[in-house]
Parts: sequence; C-alpha cells; structure tokens
Amino acid sequence: MAVPRSRIVDLMKAQCRIFSTIFNPERLRMGNKILRQRLKGPALAAYYPRRVATIKDLQKLYPNYETYDEDEEDRLEHIQIQKSRGKGAPKKKKSAAESKKFGKKKR
Repeated sequence: MAVPRSRIVDLMKAQCRIFSTIFNPERLRMGNKILRQRLKGPALAAYYPRRVATIKDLQKLYPNYETYDEDEEDRLEHIQIQKSRGKGAPKKKKSAAESKKFGKKKR
C-alpha cells in the first residue's frame, strides 16, 4: 500500500517546522550544515597572543627621537662580517639580461 507523495511532503513540512530544520524536498546542496556550525573566528583570534609594540613601531611613531635596536644592530653587524669574509648574499641583478645570463643551468 503506497502512500501518496503529497502526504509525505506534508509530513516533511511538519517535521521541519517542529525540529527547526530547513525544508528541502529536492535535496539540493545548500550548505545549511556549515552555516549552522559555530563561527571559528573568535576561537582562532583568541588562540594567538596579542601583538606587543616593538622598537620598529616606536621608531615609526616617533621619528624625531633616536632609538637603539640592539637586535637590528647585531643583525647588521653579522651581515657586515659575512660580507667581509666573502660569505654574504650575492648582489641583485639590475637588468633582465643579467638575470637571464646567469639563471640558466647547463646540462
């Protein structure tokens, strides 16, 4: 004994009204499962610590004042020592021709 489709659709409507779900008789993919989930943004934002002001930020805010960044000075000194030993980074190419000349590898 088959039940008419209209009666089943009416039953589905009532079920959706009672359980607060979306009535979708064509079973289309609408993304309701994703939209019902809790938002992840606040949890992710709370996971990472807040950004603390650095010496570079202070230098940008107050350009007239002389500040001393010990880490930056150490880095520059390290680079200078490497360059004096011939171990520094190579110079950048100024033209496209220079880049192509040294970019190809021989097989």
